[in-house]
Amino acid sequence: MTTANTETPATDDAASGDSAAGGESITLQPGDTGTIQPAEEGAVTSVPVPEPTPTEAVGAASDLKDAVNEKSETVGGMVESLDAMALSVGDMRISVWDGLVVILVIAGVFALAWLGSKLAHGALKRMTRLDPSQRVLAEKLVTLAVWAIAIFVGIDLLGIDLTALAVFSGAFGLAIGFGLQKTFGNLIAGIILLMDKSIKPGDVIAVADQAGNSTFGQIRKIGIRAVSVTTRDQREYLIPNENLMVNQVENWSYSSKTVRMQVPVGVSYSCDLELAEKLMLEAAKSCKRVLKVPSPTCWLDAYGDSSVNFVIQCWIRDPEDGIGNIKSEVLKKLWYLFQDNNIEIPFPQRDLNLRGNDQFDQLIAAVSQRVEEKNSSKK
Repeated sequence: MTTANTETPATDDAASGDSAAGGESITLQPGDTGTIQPAEEGAVTSVPVPEPTPTEAVGAASDLKDAVNEKSETVGGMVESLDAMALSVGDMRISVWDGLVVILVIAGVFALAWLGSKLAHGALKRMTRLDPSQRVLAEKLVTLAVWAIAIFVGIDLLGIDLTALAVFSGAFGLAIGFGLQKTFGNLIAGIILLMDKSIKPGDVIAVADQAGNSTFGQIRKIGIRAVSVTTRDQREYLIPNENLMVNQVENWSYSSKTVRMQVPVGVSYSCDLELAEKLMLEAAKSCKRVLKVPSPTCWLDAYGDSSVNFVIQCWIRDPEDGIGNIKSEVLKKLWYLFQDNNIEIPFPQRDLNLRGNDQFDQLIAAVSQRVEEKNSSKK
């Protein structure tokens, strides 16, 4: 403790009261104790000046520590030991006890948010008035709202002094902006796709693999980042939502699930074309998945090199069950019908015309001579 012995005249309003009393004032530094001696009474007064302490980053940890100390001295001593192990950064103090409290609160908030989102999804599924796209959109919005509320509740429970993080907020926000740019873009794209109902779970769309081979698949799930599309061979494609927004998408069940498929067939030039066409329609109508209305049709497509090419047009209402199996069933049935009615499916045929010249004649003569010599040697 030090005693201030230097007296200075009062120069501001705050010191005017002291000047009125004794006409004297002193200036004390933090951590010092000053002694003031008024001129009239001669009494000595000691004025302590407290030293500034670092601010607690997590206010809830201090309140919880006091509550534990009141309940149990043993546990309170352990908490005091954990709280003593601290790191001070500027005006912020972070201890091991603060870290444990933060972890427990975060775990509790995440558990409550997960449970709340599950309950909300269950409630939305029981609302039969919502179609699949509206239900998925509602689930996304409810999930975002639940997690946002959970984060704000966690911050409020912890009593975190956000001003202590002001130094890092600019750089952290910039990093989040660049790092999650695509994620937020896919999230907004998914919400837009669900709002305009261009795609929804259960739709059948045409997709292409990495080799460029186009196939079709059924949408199983529209997630925050990507759409899950499962093909007939159980390959699951994860297509980013932005790709479905900016690229052309072939949706087989956008407004209706009724889809027309084509089965190409070739017959011989010498066969009865009317009979062949009749058999093709019969084979298509025999398939159970082919619709009766509209009925199958058969078109003459082109005169090929070796065959007359037809195309069987038939309609189905369940493209998610595949089209290859229908094509196979129609062609197998048509094979037996063609066999029973002597309709020929021709092989490719080529006519070769050889022009004569001196070199060709010499080649033929040499081959003929070698054949004669071989026959004579056998005799």
